[in-house]
Amino acid sequence: MDTMLEARLQTQQRNTQNTQETSLWSSGFGMKLETVTPFLGKYRPFVGRCCQTCTPKSWESLFHRSIMDLGFCNVILVKEENTRFRGWLVRRLCYFLWSLEQHIPPCQDAPQKIIENTGLFSWALLRFLNCVFLNVQLHKGQMKMVHKAAQASLLDGILLPFVLFSQGLGVLRVAWDPRTCSPALRALLKKLGGLFLPPEANLTLDSSEGVLARAVVHAAIEQLLVSRQPLLIFLEELPGAQGPRLSALGQTWLGLVVQAVQVGVVPDAMLVPVAITYDLVPDAPCDVYQALAPLGLWTGALAVLRSLRSWGHSPRVCVRVHLAQPFSLQEYTINARSCWGSRQTLEQLLQPIVLGQCTVVPDTEKEQDWTPATGLLLALKEEDQLLVRRLSHHVLNASVTSSAVMSTAIMATLLLFKHQKGVFLSQLLGEFSWLTEETLLRGFDVGFSGQLRCLVQHTLSLLQAHVALLHVQQGDLLVVPRLGPGLTHLARLSAELLPAFLSEAVGACAVRGLLAGRVPPEGPWELQGIELLSQNELYRQILLLLHLLPQDLLLLQPCQSSYCYCQEVLDRLIQCGLLVAEETPGSRPACDTGRQRLSAKLLWKPSGDFTDSDSDDFEEAEGRYFRLSQQSRCPDFFLFLCRLLSPLLKAFAQAATFLHQGQLPDTELGYTEQLLQFLQANAQEEGFFECADPNLAVSAIWTFRDLGVLQQTPSPAGPMLYLSPTFTSRENQEKLEQFIRQFICS
Repeated sequence: MDTMLEARLQTQQRNTQNTQETSLWSSGFGMKLETVTPFLGKYRPFVGRCCQTCTPKSWESLFHRSIMDLGFCNVILVKEENTRFRGWLVRRLCYFLWSLEQHIPPCQDAPQKIIENTGLFSWALLRFLNCVFLNVQLHKGQMKMVHKAAQASLLDGILLPFVLFSQGLGVLRVAWDPRTCSPALRALLKKLGGLFLPPEANLTLDSSEGVLARAVVHAAIEQLLVSRQPLLIFLEELPGAQGPRLSALGQTWLGLVVQAVQVGVVPDAMLVPVAITYDLVPDAPCDVYQALAPLGLWTGALAVLRSLRSWGHSPRVCVRVHLAQPFSLQEYTINARSCWGSRQTLEQLLQPIVLGQCTVVPDTEKEQDWTPATGLLLALKEEDQLLVRRLSHHVLNASVTSSAVMSTAIMATLLLFKHQKGVFLSQLLGEFSWLTEETLLRGFDVGFSGQLRCLVQHTLSLLQAHVALLHVQQGDLLVVPRLGPGLTHLARLSAELLPAFLSEAVGACAVRGLLAGRVPPEGPWELQGIELLSQNELYRQILLLLHLLPQDLLLLQPCQSSYCYCQEVLDRLIQCGLLVAEETPGSRPACDTGRQRLSAKLLWKPSGDFTDSDSDDFEEAEGRYFRLSQQSRCPDFFLFLCRLLSPLLKAFAQAATFLHQGQLPDTELGYTEQLLQFLQANAQEEGFFECADPNLAVSAIWTFRDLGVLQQTPSPAGPMLYLSPTFTSRENQEKLEQFIRQFICS
């Protein structure tokens, strides 16, 4: 907390010094700006540390403080210094000379020799990447961690082929999804070293063809690990895929690696979570949620030609590659089992509270897993299946938390949640700087640098299809988001910023739910600040919202309990200044810890339930109260945090409204189409276009299924959905809608 306060003070001082320079921006894009804004290069957090609870040895041994100062490099930029030669001709042929100098150890595998040819293939790839992207940034310190892990043990993680190749770590094998490739492209990728899971591997466990296919896959993975070749696994589904965020195929490949380590094929494997963030995906269609067709050779060739044709005419995007700290799979397997506790379904946890039958939140975790298990994963023991699922969530959480926030995500968030009716450019510049610094102060990095004028101009040029620029008096510009699909696209971009503010957003919506029954939502901020909020009440509201939100959105570490996260949310609300402690008469001050003793219940809690505060014990927190801060900036910031979760919560509320209008029973796909049409019709009437998203419709249906609102039965046409007997009554449907709407701030 002290570090955050010091950084805020330094930020305020720098803002004061730059007030005059920022005022020069009143004339818009026509004026030059000579100053560099304070957040660029002044304070950059080093992200991507592994879990200290599950992998303490990896956390300490595979990291050194000096790597934080190594800075970034552009992996697609080759200069004269990257070759052994110097001179005028070398500066013009440096890409070709660099590709010839790359040395890769020989391999006996004939198909892999094709990709190991370091001649014209590497040169052509480099030139193509330079045509498509402005830069591909990689932190040198992260690369040093990966090098150290590769020397100590097997490098088995999620790495980009070209980044590995350019940084001297060899050529890796890629586990591809056969659904995304045509047969011709699949054959080519196999020749280039790609791995595909045979369809027979997903057959039933007693099938002879399935047993043979699984044995072949196991043998291939064992040979790959023994030969110390890196393996690339995609744990996250494609952006256009409607369904769970965690890939079932990626989970299967990870399970094969886990099983190989457990049986002793290799002593250990190092996992490296990796994330890639873009300003904007090049040549992506506006509606990425259309049906995804398999990519063919001809389609891929046309995409390459379009990229080369548009070179120099359309703005190129920036890319950041994030390599999180490697950690030992063997160490995780040993330590992670001690963090497992009892869990209950969402129906057991939340339905009695929604219907008013109970007020106490059960002291247990939520069990929610939307990723289906494949045949290879089902062949493992139940305990090993649970290990693989939680390891997958751990790796995906590490990838998301280490991802840098790009400029388009910050711009989309500002336009969607603060300025849907438009904002002057001079005001937008200051808020862009503010939101960037707030992101950095929360331990998330940003994927851009440079002068503020250039950053905003580049970002708006990337969003020109979804944003309108209008000239007004005095030379200023009015930036207005385009209604309709434009707002939906901005909502998808803004989702990349949500992890940085998720704790505060959950806390703000929980406070809104706590005040919903006391103060009118339209009431003044001073009236809401009068209300006393007990710590127990805050814990309860946060827990209710945590249970309602999908696990795919929260991505909590499996070793972290909900009560620990409640305390983290409360700490964040205090640190950001929204809540202030209120000392009641006769109570011991919150800062007085001299006479406190640990209760017997707390002494016997699992190690994962301890936090920096003793507030996890609800009995000791009964006398703690808080109020909303009356600082001038708090109302706007509180509303901003609540709006970050509004697309999801509004979609859930509208899905509850649709229960008495929908035609049930219906297939899951059919009911999803019904709900999506309802969301789109409401968007046209009320303007909530950010809610008209197919993925939000799917999340609402699956959450209602877990909550016991919808029930599912198998049928020849697919899973059939119908209303459960409990929610056929209009009264219970309204209770569900009211329960959701209490967290929405209008």
